[in-house]
Amino acid sequence: MTTSATSATAASSSTVPSGNIDTTQQEDTPRDVRLLHLLLASQAIHQYEDQVPLQLMDFAYRYTRGVLKDAMIHDSGKKTKKGLTVEDIRLAIAARTQYQFKPTAPKELMLQLAADRNKKALPQVMGSWGIRLPPEKYCLTAKEWDIEENNTSSNQ
Repeated sequence: MTTSATSATAASSSTVPSGNIDTTQQEDTPRDVRLLHLLLASQAIHQYEDQVPLQLMDFAYRYTRGVLKDAMIHDSGKKTKKGLTVEDIRLAIAARTQYQFKPTAPKELMLQLAADRNKKALPQVMGSWGIRLPPEKYCLTAKEWDIEENNTSSNQ
């Protein structure tokens, strides 16, 4: 193998794989990682760090594990034990979305709140000399400011 071929191989292995993955690399890559690469490529995301698919897989596995645990808890409360059903999974997902994923406020509401907030003018900046600091009670330079020292080393 020539030096240019070796450097080209090293350069291609350090970059993020695009939609065109050779067959040897495809066989070595787990199916879920390949699916995530294809999913990102289908959303026109071609440049990302190598850890992104790993983080997405970790999130998906943790989320799936949590949903399945919740579904098993819902199933254990039933009188008839038929195993997990689609309804158990749907109930677990619905219960999880109530506390795990917070919906965002509508854009119109946020624009209205921003307009109300921006109606109030900011106070004028005082034209004075020197460094501009917050009020003295919020500064560490205030009078009678002390740090309480822990004498743990002297007690031992």
